[in-house]
Amino acid sequence: MKTAIITDSTSYLTEDMIMRYDIRVISLNVIFKNEVFVEADYNAEQFYERMRTEKQLPTTSQPTTGEYVTLLEQLKEEGFTDCISIHLSSGISGTFQNAITAGEMVEGITLHAFDSEIACMVAGMFTLRAAELKDILPPEAIIEELTNMRARSNAYFLVDDLKNLQKGGRLNGAQAIIGSMLQVKPILHFEDKVIVPFDKVRTKKKAVQFVQSKISEEVSGPATIVVIHANAQSEAEAIRAQLQEQFPEADIIISYFGPVIGTHLGEKSLGVGYVHHKFEMFQ
Repeated sequence: MKTAIITDSTSYLTEDMIMRYDIRVISLNVIFKNEVFVEADYNAEQFYERMRTEKQLPTTSQPTTGEYVTLLEQLKEEGFTDCISIHLSSGISGTFQNAITAGEMVEGITLHAFDSEIACMVAGMFTLRAAELKDILPPEAIIEELTNMRARSNAYFLVDDLKNLQKGGRLNGAQAIIGSMLQVKPILHFEDKVIVPFDKVRTKKKAVQFVQSKISEEVSGPATIVVIHANAQSEAEAIRAQLQEQFPEADIIISYFGPVIGTHLGEKSLGVGYVHHKFEMFQ
């Protein structure tokens, strides 16, 4: 048995993580008008710069079943008998289902799909955990470990600007105008696999404090906490420093919202997520 690990580009793994564990990444796409960009190859800073100047919000698309079939055929040629495929929530993308469909089409390699029910680096941490275990446990046992890990993980996101939610149909124009005037910062989270409002807080500072308090309530024992940002590195660094004081024993890392997720949340959005596990590579 030889097991490959697959994830999609919205896990936003670093190149070091990908290379260290030979993780295969299948990419979603972001589309400006008629221009299609492969997310895995698109610089996030360039994306946010362009999004600021475009009147029309970009759209996103998932990898096709055909792209997945090609990847599985390649893995089979490399001698892999199994692959664990970890993807962003099936409630916001068809990527997970396309993986399952492709797995049924390719003989000679068994695909074990895992729905992270979340996105970004929290899904990335599920991927890293699978990678840690791929040479130790059979795929079925790894999926069980990920399922247990998922039950003790969470993430909260706060949106800096309501324009993207309005353009994406999440808010009507009047709500967006009133919300902006009142400096309302929506706090979002995943519930039943989809992104939904958790609360609304006045001012970004109070929103960050609110999210930190939720993390304090939920995190106990060994944990890795990730601060996620959309072109807001300095703010992310400040939050990381505050969390390190609260959780001196935790590993706290910084990640980012890439183009696909950033399309919906908008620039300067922030997030904090966690899993109850500490990773070898962060020690």
